[in-house]
Amino acid sequence: MKINDKLRLAADMNPTKKSTQMSIFDMCDKISKQAISLPLYQRDLSWTLNKCISLLNYQLLGKAPVSPISMNIINNTNTQEFVPQVSFINREIITNVERGQLSVVDGQQRLTTNYKAFTNDTDFRNIVLDLRNGHFVQTDIAYKSDQIPAGVLLNQSDDELFKYINNVKALNKPEIISLLLQVRSKIKNYNYTINSADDLSEDEQIEWFEVLNNAGSRVSIIQMRFSKLKMYGIDIYKQYTSVFNSRLIDVGFDFFTPEKTTVSYPIAALNPSYEIVTGKNHSINYAPIPSDTKENQLCNLTPEELKKCIETTLSYEDKVLDFIKDNSLKKPERIDYVNYMIGYFAFNGFELSDIQKQYLISWYNGIDFTNKTNSERRELYSKLINNL
Repeated sequence: MKINDKLRLAADMNPTKKSTQMSIFDMCDKISKQAISLPLYQRDLSWTLNKCISLLNYQLLGKAPVSPISMNIINNTNTQEFVPQVSFINREIITNVERGQLSVVDGQQRLTTNYKAFTNDTDFRNIVLDLRNGHFVQTDIAYKSDQIPAGVLLNQSDDELFKYINNVKALNKPEIISLLLQVRSKIKNYNYTINSADDLSEDEQIEWFEVLNNAGSRVSIIQMRFSKLKMYGIDIYKQYTSVFNSRLIDVGFDFFTPEKTTVSYPIAALNPSYEIVTGKNHSINYAPIPSDTKENQLCNLTPEELKKCIETTLSYEDKVLDFIKDNSLKKPERIDYVNYMIGYFAFNGFELSDIQKQYLISWYNGIDFTNKTNSERRELYSKLINNL
């Protein structure tokens, strides 16, 4: 019987033997020295302040350990499999990646939360440990005498904690100082299990991430694909999706519940511009709906072509918002109205005839997206852009 060689190798390999432990402060120190970094494909930060507070509280009060961090150990930077690395927070390209570099495959949000406390990041200025309530909370007012900022309590420097205590009379008592030092010591020495692998390719890392995150969400994979564009000076989130979403919110159109729509719908809205920029005729599966996002095709464009797609889509978005306002149309119930009309202007031009205007107004007032299948939504879109 012929036995597959890969099966023999897999049976002889036990990756769990490489698991180790590392304390929060040790990891934060390595992050500050860029010895722990992020692969370029990693998506941007997504945790809300409340999610960060929940992690801090679980590390302090939880009875079970937080789930492991997954890291790829980079031993060889001279292969095609090497993935460029970026730093935490500001995501700057790391030009000098040394042998043994730890690259985070899964755990960016948790590590960043702890690192922001470690560095007293301004994002955490409203997070405090409330001694009366016994846990971390968010405050929007001046600190109370029984509260201490997370960025001070968990700061990389002991001096910051003692300086703060000396300036707050209510905290400058032996029993309280002792308790605060206990809390600090617990978080400082809180160990995470580190599951590691050596020199994984990008595809292997993404596969690992997907398995760890319930086969990965559509949004996570989209974000990973687009993160690589930063090598070419394109930050699709800052230059496009956040701009796209902000324009809708500014005019009172807040469609972004659940949160995943903040990425998938703006990316889907690029489909019309993609077809026009590439000179393609409209294909039925290029509707501006989340199931039809074309992140791979968009990433394969030249930087100039992708920038053109972004610029024209944002121009069409402005045109749609003006059209709704100028014609006193009702507030759209969902973002599909905007995305479909972006497609209409893309294929019919900025300046519409009177007949086209009336057609679009009638379509807007009569369309119903409720309980439509993806096939039906694609058909609705095709009819719209062809004035049928």
